[in-house]
Amino acid sequence: MSLKIIGTGKALPERTVTNDELAGMVDTNDEWIISKTGIKERRVCTWETAASLAEQAGRRAVERAGLALSEIDMLICATVSGDYVTPSLACCVLERLGVSCPAFDISAACPGFVYALDAADAYITSGKAKNILIVAAERMSRNLDWNDRATCILMGDGAGACVVTAGNALKYSRLWAAGEAGMLYVDSGTGNSPFADAPSPRGYIHMQGQQVFKFAVRAVESEIRLALEKLNMNAEAVDYFVLHQANKRIIDSARLKLKQPEAKFPVNIDRYGNLSAASIPVLLDEMLAEGKIAPGTALVLMAFGGGPTAGISVLVWE
Repeated sequence: MSLKIIGTGKALPERTVTNDELAGMVDTNDEWIISKTGIKERRVCTWETAASLAEQAGRRAVERAGLALSEIDMLICATVSGDYVTPSLACCVLERLGVSCPAFDISAACPGFVYALDAADAYITSGKAKNILIVAAERMSRNLDWNDRATCILMGDGAGACVVTAGNALKYSRLWAAGEAGMLYVDSGTGNSPFADAPSPRGYIHMQGQQVFKFAVRAVESEIRLALEKLNMNAEAVDYFVLHQANKRIIDSARLKLKQPEAKFPVNIDRYGNLSAASIPVLLDEMLAEGKIAPGTALVLMAFGGGPTAGISVLVWE
């Protein structure tokens, strides 16, 4: 493996929406939401866009990496909720940053950031890029049916970013996907096409909650065990399991199955909800700010999402 992370950043909308506020909109309450998901509040875009959040997070990551924007020679954005179908979110961010380089989006749902790390590894290994900016940004609030209590309580908006360059921090990477679209999807609609049998506007997120939960629990445990086996490591050797923040019960299940202390499983889902692809990079940025990550810290990054998709990376921080 070929890369290391040399700078991180995050950006979140100003507006906080609490469980009590949602309880005034749909039939739910604070106690129920916390018990089922671990979420107390989430950030939701008002004036912000996916591109504006991505720009803020990206600028911070580049600054902390000690680089000039002109030294970034590739930009990869992980998102399923960019502002446009085209241009890509990556091109929108380039415009805002005032730079020009190869740029593209990865649409892999919640594991998008891990997918982007794997792609960056390939570009750096091949010598096609030197300093890559990865930005995961989501504005999932526009894809929610705010009358559906099963989904509107879950998602939040935000962006996380990192700059990667040549190094030896990435020890293991594995991506996985299958085809079961009905588990979790957002219908793109048909617009006003006169040829469609049933013209429809863009739809909202639909989720088979129990199916997603069962898949996630299985995937997290099996992928982590496989990674540790391949690296000849045990769970005790891992300092932190940085898991996708979809549901606190999924994180707790993984912790119990791996028989590891709660301190090894950092969370921010209580404050932000499910940030989709932005979940892991936002959490990484906060862990660095809190001094939890230093050279030699062993990290397992693992995410799962619609598709279904899954991705895992193991890093020893440089």
